[in-house]
Amino acid sequence: MEPTAGKQEPVTDEADPRWQEPASEAAVVHPRAPTPRMPEKKRWRPSNLILRLITAVILIPPLIWACYAGGMPYVGVVIAIIFVAINEFYDFISQKGAAPHRLLGTVAAAALPLIVFIGDAFYATSFMTAVLLGVMILQLTKAEIRESIASVSATFFGVFYVGWLLSHAVSVRFIHSDLTRRYGEVQTAGIDPEIGFFFMLLCLTAAVLCDTGAYFVGRRYGRHRLAPAISPNKTVEGALGGIVLGALGAVAAKLVFDYLVPGQLSKDFPLLVAAIFGVVVAAMAILGDLVESLLKRDAHLKDAGAILPGVGGVLDRIDSALLAIPVMYYLLLAYYYVHFMA
Repeated sequence: MEPTAGKQEPVTDEADPRWQEPASEAAVVHPRAPTPRMPEKKRWRPSNLILRLITAVILIPPLIWACYAGGMPYVGVVIAIIFVAINEFYDFISQKGAAPHRLLGTVAAAALPLIVFIGDAFYATSFMTAVLLGVMILQLTKAEIRESIASVSATFFGVFYVGWLLSHAVSVRFIHSDLTRRYGEVQTAGIDPEIGFFFMLLCLTAAVLCDTGAYFVGRRYGRHRLAPAISPNKTVEGALGGIVLGALGAVAAKLVFDYLVPGQLSKDFPLLVAAIFGVVVAAMAILGDLVESLLKRDAHLKDAGAILPGVGGVLDRIDSALLAIPVMYYLLLAYYYVHFMA
């Protein structure tokens, strides 16, 4: 029979895979399973708290020694702290668009402790007036008029905030000389000439323990935020715990000093007064911390610097002291005024 019309014979095409013979099983390449990776060992990194403790252990002993030694070694330490802190301040305030006169501001701020040491608070006040005039005159020499207000304000505020406030550390340390100038040698004859060392010890103990107490009490019992827009992690409970611990620290400093130097403070500076000073200083320490947090938040910064592990910058470490020390000085002036006038 003839093949049916229209019926076509199948045409093979070697290129068509349908007509190719399947490859042998040995020729088939199976994808290799990925080699399992060995789990990486986690590197131990010290926590922020441990770094803070290590930094404190390293820095506190030489600072206490300088405070005890007094004189130019102590003034030199205060100048060095101011030098670093004000440059950190000018660094982060520049991020807000201000152009502070850094050289003038740094020299002026660093000179304040020396002026207080050589003279007194009157000379320091006169010097601050001269600094303000100098900043304005320097700004007049600039060809650029824009941002003049920001430049003058940033420069002078840095000198005031860091230099002027921290120069009170010299005033407190040498409070005996200040009182002698004010009331005469007869009135101050019964006061130990090195009494300023005790007052600095009391102030710093209250401020540091307040910071420590606020941290731990806040973490454990903190429920109500103290200033959520400025520092969300700070709580009312933490602040109260810090103030209580700061007051206890001031009392402890008084007891330790009385033990080491019997009879020097027992009569004129009782425990109750030490506790009151501790409460006020601790409250000012919290306020000083909040002030710096406000400035950093405005500049969108977490830390003012990175020189101190676990802490940040020098300004981050001394922020509480910037208000606590000046208030301590004026409390002492008021206390001794009442004491001598009574």
